[in-house]
Amino acid sequence: MSELRSLVVVLGDQLDLDASAFDGFDGSIDAVWMAEAADESTHVWSSKPRTVMFLAAMRHFALALRQAGRPLHYTRLDASRQPSTLAAALQVDISRLQPARLVMTAPGDWRLLEAIKAVAAAHPLPLEIREDRHFFSSVRDFAAHAKGRKSLRMEYFYREQRKRHQVLMQGDQPVGEQWNFDADNREAFGTAGPGAVPQRTKFEPDDVTREVIELVNTRFADHPGQLDSFAWPTTRAQALQSLLAFIEQRLPLFGRYQDAMWPGDAWLYHSHLSAALNLKLLNPREVVAAAEAAYHAGHAPLASVEGFIRQILGWREYVRGIYWTQMPGYLERNALSAQEELPGWYWTGATDMACLRDAITQTLEHGYANHIQRLMVTGLYALMLGVNPKQVHAWYLAVYVDAVEWVELPNTLGMSQYADGGVMGSKPYIATGKYIQRMSPHCKGCRYDPAQRSGDSACPFTTLYWDFLMRHETALAKNPRMALQVKNVARLTDAQKQAVNERAAAIRCGTVGAGVSHG
Repeated sequence: MSELRSLVVVLGDQLDLDASAFDGFDGSIDAVWMAEAADESTHVWSSKPRTVMFLAAMRHFALALRQAGRPLHYTRLDASRQPSTLAAALQVDISRLQPARLVMTAPGDWRLLEAIKAVAAAHPLPLEIREDRHFFSSVRDFAAHAKGRKSLRMEYFYREQRKRHQVLMQGDQPVGEQWNFDADNREAFGTAGPGAVPQRTKFEPDDVTREVIELVNTRFADHPGQLDSFAWPTTRAQALQSLLAFIEQRLPLFGRYQDAMWPGDAWLYHSHLSAALNLKLLNPREVVAAAEAAYHAGHAPLASVEGFIRQILGWREYVRGIYWTQMPGYLERNALSAQEELPGWYWTGATDMACLRDAITQTLEHGYANHIQRLMVTGLYALMLGVNPKQVHAWYLAVYVDAVEWVELPNTLGMSQYADGGVMGSKPYIATGKYIQRMSPHCKGCRYDPAQRSGDSACPFTTLYWDFLMRHETALAKNPRMALQVKNVARLTDAQKQAVNERAAAIRCGTVGAGVSHG
């Protein structure tokens, strides 16, 4: 056996044949290393759809590597004596293969970065970590943007990105003479509903994916979620097909209805591309270019295209910058001192609150929810209930097929739970049940009244909204964007406040909102 120069480590969210880790790859002296590890599904209680998404995509990528002629050492989860962690599996193969060095593209998870560094140091082996050029901007770019700023608002970073990459620009000015079309992108469907929405692009599991489904149903039988409807893209070819279908069929109305919800309809006009992007089956440049081309061809309106591109070029890049410039301390932040337990029905959907039941059962079935369901339904409820943000983070990381920590943690801890104290958001995103009533018909089929803040029929969202304002009144009063909402607390009588407190206490002890299964 010839001496092995480089063992190229590829993680489950790095499925890109053109990744920087492969620069200079020589199949005669280099090899690729991949491994499936049980710990990646158990360090959080990973749902079945999420685990299948990662494992099926990894196994398909292994086939692509072999077809590309790249020597591969791949350890499967069902192999005999398979180590439980990626670090342990890597140690075994370093001892067996004796590489001169390790090479990898920068990972998307602080925990794994530290684990691989520790393995390299223990042997000891040089570890070359290369820039992840999948993204439009580097962590250094974001750090330079952030230096000296009192606040890190996405909008300013996004505008820099637009200028730097000349996306939807005319010289140094934005196409359409405005940067942001948010105000045009907040429509609900109305009483008639969404109508004939184009079907989600589905992929019947092939032999590889079916084998993974059987493995997960057996190995992780007690984990949450279902696999009967698994149809996610797990190859690059499928991911490209999904992108094309979104651009052609749903992008034109994406912007208008991106904040709308409809009971029993998980997919609507959203792209469903985040998992493919986050596992690197798609490159964000090709996604943005396709959307921009649709605008210039007259296929999709500017408001829709800009709203979509902002999620990719702006928000996605921004949260990555937040993650890597704020970690590892970011994970421990809890600015509101929230200590409640996450309700058990987050893992089952067994609640009599219609909006939460719909969002959670959909999540467990498909591993998917749109951004409003995440921020303004499941996230909003946890925030106002006062759940420990680490528990909320663990749930989001566990249940969504697109969940990689660099993108999930800032979205959850910062944007959704305000646990970072305003690093990402200028105020907590709180609302009564009236918001959900405005954006969906969920309230019509629910036993709770969003107009009531106390009493047996009071919507828990509305009760917890007032309870949140009262509990954090002193701190929120200092926030200019919260001042008007906080002033409304002063209009409540002592008796009204007491009624809210009693109803909130009943919600927290589980006597309101829980225990009804509609599975």
